[in-house]
Amino acid sequence: MLGSFSSNNSLEEEEQDHLHHHHHHQRHHHSHSPSDLHHHQYHHHHRHPPPALPSPSSFPAAPPSASSSSVINTRQLLITCAELLSLSNFPAAHRLISILYANSSPYGDSTERLVHQFARALSLRLPRSAAAATAPSNNSSLLFPCGRNSVSALGFGVDSAVRPGEGSDPSALQSCYLTLNQVTPFIRFSHLTANQAILEAIDGQRAVHIVDLDIMHGVQWPPLMQAIVERSSSNDKNALPLPPTLRITGAGHDLEALHRTGDRLSKFAQSLGLEFQFCPLLLPHDALSVALHAAIPSEISALPDEALAVNCVLCLHRLLKDDARDVSIFLRKIKALRPRVVTVAEREASHNHPMFLQRFVEALDHYTAVFDSLEATLPPSSQERLALEQAWFGHEIADIIGEEGERRRERHERFESWEVLLRSSGFVNVPLSPFALSQAKLLLRLHYPSEGYQLQIKNSSGFLGWQSRALFTVSSWR
Repeated sequence: MLGSFSSNNSLEEEEQDHLHHHHHHQRHHHSHSPSDLHHHQYHHHHRHPPPALPSPSSFPAAPPSASSSSVINTRQLLITCAELLSLSNFPAAHRLISILYANSSPYGDSTERLVHQFARALSLRLPRSAAAATAPSNNSSLLFPCGRNSVSALGFGVDSAVRPGEGSDPSALQSCYLTLNQVTPFIRFSHLTANQAILEAIDGQRAVHIVDLDIMHGVQWPPLMQAIVERSSSNDKNALPLPPTLRITGAGHDLEALHRTGDRLSKFAQSLGLEFQFCPLLLPHDALSVALHAAIPSEISALPDEALAVNCVLCLHRLLKDDARDVSIFLRKIKALRPRVVTVAEREASHNHPMFLQRFVEALDHYTAVFDSLEATLPPSSQERLALEQAWFGHEIADIIGEEGERRRERHERFESWEVLLRSSGFVNVPLSPFALSQAKLLLRLHYPSEGYQLQIKNSSGFLGWQSRALFTVSSWR
């Protein structure tokens, strides 16, 4: 059985302490009431048709500017601006982006904040000279004020015309990931559901090798470690007398961060009396697919006595290009290793469409729901929400909207696309257990009681969303 992710997670706290020292600033931690999902709690260290544009009335209008007596329909204005950019009408797009900037703010309601991020992303598609002129004249006062509660003070300052990857602070993004894990249910839902599928798949195995293709800070694994140990010490007559040995291969882009993650996990395993080994796998951003293919079967494989589990949480979409060739080859190689389970968690969105306008409208709808969920979950003055919207979701929006070709990495696809890819690579869907569903429901009820979060099981997979829009999916395959 898997417990909930407690907000006083010691692994998260240790990493946060490191990041705080790096930035030399204090952050306000969002805390949840402690919970116990199952009587224990973890305290751990071809051409395409033109897009159908949704009705503008479905999107709240921004407040009117001082020079206008009517309410500007910002949704339609955003779409019109995207249309102009797709036609390379830069002067007209330039003027509209200026209006959008004037009628939005990173500190307003969810609509104003969303419009601000999309205007910033749209400006990336302008020629450099026009983009510089489009940005607000007082950049520090509108984008990132220099007060003590500003985003710049938190270390997340990114100029409005900076492209994704050029002005981003990696440690700021790492800190945002931990915040995302604490204040929204999406990452925790993905980890909890994937862990339960892995726990069920490795039942009775004496040696387990988990390959995590994007381990980040490793916060997914302490609950699984503890569940493995507790299962072996239970009164179940079918349980092994000793917990299995566990080897985790963790992939990432920063070798130093990987070593820190491995050290924390090793210390936690030692505290449980679990025989454990961590193997870092460095995957460079600019050659991700090449490095992954080269890692099979050298790093990504199982020893003769090991049960292999491959964990793909929010990472497969980065293998996509303008086609799915690389990810298809990779999945076939993984299938050839005969893993007991492959867990997949992805955004439920179509952000890989070759047509910019179609991609834009899809992103607008997706992030409208994301920003609305943050609005309902966190208070208006929340520094966590401000940091997430600027440095995490803002970074994604800038990539999806502002980039093309090889530079575009956030290529999210809907579950149906992943299902086709996985099945064509020889995998079959393993239905999520009723127990996994009950855990996810309990996670939402105890930590995120807002009625807006919706959990649904479709196609033997879990869908978590806000109101009527699914935002994340988790599935398991064999």
